[in-house]
Amino acid sequence: MNIHEYQGKELLKRYGVAVLEGHVAWNAAEAEEAAKKLPGPVYVVKSQIHAGGRGAGRFKEDPNGKGGVRVVKSVADVKAAAEAMIGKTLVTKQTGEAGKQVSRVYVEDGCDIKRELYLSLLVDRDTSRIVIMASTEGGMEIEEVAENHPEKILKAVVDPASGVSGFHARKLAFGLGLEGKQVASFTKFVLALYKAFIELDCAIVEINPLVVTGAGDIVALDAKVSFDDSALFRHKDLEALRDDSEMDPKELEAVKNDLNYVALDGEIGCMVNGAGLAMATMDIIKLYGSSPANFLDVGGTATAERVTEAFRIITSDSNVKALLVNIFGGIAKCDMIANGIVEAAKTLTLSVPLVVRLEGTNVDLGKKILAESGLAIIPADNLADAAEKVVAAVKGAK
Repeated sequence: MNIHEYQGKELLKRYGVAVLEGHVAWNAAEAEEAAKKLPGPVYVVKSQIHAGGRGAGRFKEDPNGKGGVRVVKSVADVKAAAEAMIGKTLVTKQTGEAGKQVSRVYVEDGCDIKRELYLSLLVDRDTSRIVIMASTEGGMEIEEVAENHPEKILKAVVDPASGVSGFHARKLAFGLGLEGKQVASFTKFVLALYKAFIELDCAIVEINPLVVTGAGDIVALDAKVSFDDSALFRHKDLEALRDDSEMDPKELEAVKNDLNYVALDGEIGCMVNGAGLAMATMDIIKLYGSSPANFLDVGGTATAERVTEAFRIITSDSNVKALLVNIFGGIAKCDMIANGIVEAAKTLTLSVPLVVRLEGTNVDLGKKILAESGLAIIPADNLADAAEKVVAAVKGAK
């Protein structure tokens, strides 16, 4: 789950992470009042959307105007900048041409920037460790740095048994060329950020840019905070920060129905139980010459109701030209899934080809239910057979 910059900064500040003073505003009048609370004389007005590249972005309503992050020098200019942003659609490299509508801005105090750095914490799945990444190339996207200047990415790997220590931070500080007071400030910053990462069950925390001020302080100029969805049951206060308007409507419906769903740009809708099997299903669809329209893991406790909702979400995508159901019956037995498929197909009146591959507990009973349903369901014997049939069905429909 992602949250806005201002929300991330409010959370990090509680853990002692150094951030600039700022206030969120939902309209130009609130932005003006927010600026009056700040020392000034320089202010920064930032569009709040779940996407990077805001400063270099453009508004659809004013493509030749300024971007979604503006530095201004008066309260009146803060108000004018907020008026130019709120309610408008901001297009960045990460939003695509559709863009995202700006519903609020963050008015922040200016900063005496001496250097811009990069800092992030994330979970490395290969080592089962938290990795602290840093770079001198602040303000740039880390993917570009990794591709063009991999030697400029520094890493400190933290053993979960011992946790973070000052030496992790100092190693990075020296690698970044920090000195004197800057090293102490950076160390304090990293230790506070790590504590927030652990206690909030984060998936990633990215500070880009992390700035060194003229006074030698280390401050987060931006903050991207993302949480592990599987841990949100421990953090109801964090779950309340979710901005539904920033989510794909189909993904939002999936969250409400406890389905793991990610929209893609293909033409074959997939309903699978188990993330690994879902990934394999997507891969084999590509192998046979088509593309998946989604990732959808219906889970191990699928019911007829959840299967119906899964079908409803998948078929709401106009790009879907066929459906592939790939189920390995375990906790969710094949007969139960088969009943759910039949009920969903009848309830939703499916108008696209449906290929079903069942295997596992009660598979014969499940296949019998599908065969006697009277529906035009295409059975498959194995995963390769299913992929071949669903791709052929799409090509036949074309």
